[in-house]
Amino acid sequence: MKIIDRYILKSLVGPFLFAFVTIIFVLILQFFATFADRFIGKGIGFSAILELIALQSAWMVGLAAPMAVLVAVVMTFGSLTTTSEMTVFRASGISLYRLMIPVLLAGLFLSLFVERFNNVVLPRANYYAKSLMVDIARSKPAFGLTENAFSTLVDGYSIFVRKADDRSKELRGIVIYDATRRDNTTMVTAEKGTIDFTGDYQYLVMTLLNGEIHQVRQPDHKNYRKISFAKHRFVFESSGFGFSRSPESRMRSGDTELSAKELLVIGDEFRRRISSSEKFIQIPLEKIGQRIAEKSPGNSGTQIKLSQSAGKLNADAVVYVERQLARLDLELQSIEANRSMYNRYMAAYHKKYALSLACFVFVLVGAPLGVFARRGGFGVGAAISLLLFVLYWVIMISGEKIAERGLLDPMISMWLANIVMAFIGISLVISLTGAVFNTSR
Repeated sequence: MKIIDRYILKSLVGPFLFAFVTIIFVLILQFFATFADRFIGKGIGFSAILELIALQSAWMVGLAAPMAVLVAVVMTFGSLTTTSEMTVFRASGISLYRLMIPVLLAGLFLSLFVERFNNVVLPRANYYAKSLMVDIARSKPAFGLTENAFSTLVDGYSIFVRKADDRSKELRGIVIYDATRRDNTTMVTAEKGTIDFTGDYQYLVMTLLNGEIHQVRQPDHKNYRKISFAKHRFVFESSGFGFSRSPESRMRSGDTELSAKELLVIGDEFRRRISSSEKFIQIPLEKIGQRIAEKSPGNSGTQIKLSQSAGKLNADAVVYVERQLARLDLELQSIEANRSMYNRYMAAYHKKYALSLACFVFVLVGAPLGVFARRGGFGVGAAISLLLFVLYWVIMISGEKIAERGLLDPMISMWLANIVMAFIGISLVISLTGAVFNTSR
């Protein structure tokens, strides 16, 4: 049996490596095709582009490994069936369950490897990739502007550009929201303009043509001013825009830059805040009841003339109740915000482990599918694997959205895809062995 186990595992290596490299290559090409127009012609060094592609390919590993496992298993067991080797194994008394054991162990080992990769390598790669993107955007201001989207290129400003011409460096359809002043809200619109550094690189200058400036005084919104201009310049300080590598001390942000352990710590903190707010809500409710009891004339020890005190009593009660209700409203908003963040981070936490275990789950699906397919070859294996992986990924993404909206517990929603795939795989194995048993009878 050891010889058979080694033979099956050896048959898996080639298809797995070929599928893995192919998937990574396709994903890299897709990434480069999407962002090529933002790199080419922007004066960015070739080494920086290669480094960015290498860092961005890290998330592709966690995605490509499960899919490559599915392709390899389908191809291997399909080839064993086509060459009648599966028939020989069964005639020798070796069941499909026994043939799947070495593959399941290999899938479990690969799941452990992917889990370590997702928790150690991937967060650091995402961290450095984001830092590099920020560095490039700061060194090349036009790189940080995305067409038909608001960009926070400069702190305190939101800049919208409808169209950007890389050759002429001309911007069209410009909208700028200035939030640097609390007493005024300013919006600037312009038909076209350019953005560049001053000669000494001390300031970033945006030259606008044919536009308007709209200002509204805050917070009363009573004063409004409109200014039309043929040419106007926005000058920003360029500190921090030089192309220098971000320091190691930069705080990590977002769930993609954190390990599972760090995500769990953040999730526990949000859960603690939710529990604290829920306990705090009970205090205003109790105080309202006590306040009403204390102010009630029937419960006081002295005689009070209702004609003189009723109006004041009602006014005080209304003010106090409104104040407590305002506090309750703030706490409820806090609970909702904290629960949303808790669901988001816990969904990311479970996703790391669920996606890693997919390597093991896809063995359960791929082995019986390969036997049912009865044809080997990369094309058939890739087609069947792609359909199943698309189904898996749709369930995974839907579960993530459901978890973030609080419609289902994050653990259940993120493991739902693995549960469905495992159910499909086990059902196929049982039906396959049952069909073989009935045939043998």
